[in-house]
Amino acid sequence: MKPEKEFTMTDRRAFLKAASGTAGAIFLSPFARSLAQTARREVHIGSRRATTVDIHAHCVFPEVADILRETDFADVGFAAWQALGPDRLEVMNERGIDYQALSINRYWWYGADRDLAAEIVRVHDEGLTAWVGEHPDRFVALTSPALQFPDLAAEQLEYAVNELGHRGASVGGSCNGENLSDPRFDPFWAKAEELGAPV
Repeated sequence: MKPEKEFTMTDRRAFLKAASGTAGAIFLSPFARSLAQTARREVHIGSRRATTVDIHAHCVFPEVADILRETDFADVGFAAWQALGPDRLEVMNERGIDYQALSINRYWWYGADRDLAAEIVRVHDEGLTAWVGEHPDRFVALTSPALQFPDLAAEQLEYAVNELGHRGASVGGSCNGENLSDPRFDPFWAKAEELGAPV
C-alpha cells in the first residue's frame, strides 16, 4: 500500500524548516507559554462557562521521518500545520478550545511490515506522551496502533493506556480494505473492552 501524499519532505530538517516554530519553542519560551495560557477565549452557554473538547485533533511528529528512510514510506508527506508548537495553543485559545484529544491519522502505517509498524507507532506514542506531559491541562493522547497486526495492536493499546497514560485509541474506518468487524480484529477489540478504552 503506497501512502497518500500531502507534500513531500526529504528529511527531518526539511520538515522542521517547513513547520516553523514547532515543538521546541513552546518548551523554551515561558513568555510564549504564558501568553498562550492567558489569552484563552471562554465559551458560554447562557450564563454558564462551557468546557470545549476537540475530540478529533491530529498532529505529526518529524522524528518518524528518521525511521522511514530507505523504506517504501520515505516520501510520506506531513502537513506542517499539524506540528505541535506554540501555534497549536494559540489557535485553541482563539477558538475557545479547552482540551484536545490528540491522535495521528491517515493510518498510512497500516501498509508497513510488523517491525516497521511497531517502530512507527512507538515514535508516535512517545511523541504524544511527551507533549501531553508538558501540557496536561490542555491535551490527552490517543494511540493509533498497527491494526493490520491485531495482536500487536492489542499490545500497543495496553502499553499506551497502562504505561503511557493514553486515554484510548484512534483507528481508521477500515484496515487495508478489511471491515473492522472482521473476526481477525477480535484480539484488538477484546483488549479495548478489557481496558475500558474508548476507540
